[in-house]
Amino acid sequence: MADVVWSEIPVHGHRVRYAESGAASGGPVVVLVHGIASRAAQWESVMAQLGDTCHVIAPDLLGHGESAKPRGDYSLGAHACGIRDLMAALGHDRVSLVGHSLGGGIAMQYAYQFPERVERLALVCSGGLGREVSVFLRAATLPGSELVLPLLAGSWTRAAAGRVRSLLDLARVPVPKGLAECLVGVGSMSDRGTRSAFLHTARSVLDPAGQRVDARDRLYLAADLPLFVVWGRKDAIIPVAHGESLAASVPGTTLEVFEQSGHFPHLTEPARLAAVLAQWVASTPAVRLDPSTLTSRLRTPVSA
Repeated sequence: MADVVWSEIPVHGHRVRYAESGAASGGPVVVLVHGIASRAAQWESVMAQLGDTCHVIAPDLLGHGESAKPRGDYSLGAHACGIRDLMAALGHDRVSLVGHSLGGGIAMQYAYQFPERVERLALVCSGGLGREVSVFLRAATLPGSELVLPLLAGSWTRAAAGRVRSLLDLARVPVPKGLAECLVGVGSMSDRGTRSAFLHTARSVLDPAGQRVDARDRLYLAADLPLFVVWGRKDAIIPVAHGESLAASVPGTTLEVFEQSGHFPHLTEPARLAAVLAQWVASTPAVRLDPSTLTSRLRTPVSA
């Protein structure tokens, strides 16, 4: 198992915290991108194993985890630019991207904006592939949600959750790892900066009717990019049907369904996820996309 080392670096004057594993062993650079209201620490177990064969980097996105939470742009495009600039600051021009949930949408946006910088693309329970999404995330975009979130993340709520967890521990009833991480995310909303970043991020991709950003109409532009899709069969936040539909519609896509996982395969089955990612990277040649190819495809009708 490779060591996971935490560092931070200023990017455009804002602190960006990131985890790194496997740097000494070299190998392809793999960037792991977390989801909304999440953090890079979710990837640690995956990184420890994947770092044996790859150079793995997992940043806390701006507005998340221990990175800065400035007042600014939290759109998919802004997050993609932030990852590009972090990679450039660290000396990496071309990477393989693995995005979870919102991070999948960011990874697809990165590949769309900077195709020459992407070698491979993997999506884990990704957003941006259909309208359906959990009620909680849709509710976060409603007017007035900024007044409700502080109550949900208040000290009394966190204390009650702590008591329930203590009782479950006494009863030896395990708390599902995905649920535990969701509670951490809700608890983080007690911080004003985190809460503001969450709302701006959520409203950039969601509305009360569901996801309003859909990458499927642009995926033909990256037809030559190796695409790997992982989904938890029990995902209650974004349905597995999104991944199955993507795999059926994009030729050459590899789909891996984790039958026992929900929305967080990297928490419930980290060893398996690390193993399939390592095997996929090792067996899939890195591509070098030519931006002129994108231009020619844009000039050709999709129906042609």
